[in-house]
Amino acid sequence: MRDTDPAKLFRHGLQLLLDKDMDGWVDLCDDRAVFEFPFAPAGYPARLDGKAAIAAYLRDYPDHIDLQDFPHLEIHRTDTPGTVVVEMRAVGRVVATGEPYEMPYVAVVTVADGRITHYRDYWNPLAIPASMGEAKAA
Repeated sequence: MRDTDPAKLFRHGLQLLLDKDMDGWVDLCDDRAVFEFPFAPAGYPARLDGKAAIAAYLRDYPDHIDLQDFPHLEIHRTDTPGTVVVEMRAVGRVVATGEPYEMPYVAVVTVADGRITHYRDYWNPLAIPASMGEAKAA
């Protein structure tokens, strides 16, 4: 049985990302999940509709970013059942260049029946390393 607690599910998802298990992470999502990236710059999607789109988006993520840790993580429960607000910072390296990667995130995550149904990710496009263009092209 899948964990229905959104905080526990999210923590499990972070471990899957560190393990570079993109299929496992995508499996945490509902088939009709919606991911939104309100601050996405040109060249990055602002919205993903459905598990297949999420899988395609994440498929080669470990080829570009080697996530190594989430040294800052705060998960805040909300008044909305199944919804948490997450503040976190990811660190690692850009694979193509070896350049350090550090990205702050704030995400609003909704879980129903043990699956992520909605994920709104307020990542900071100004923090994208200049070498990410090289990483995406590699």
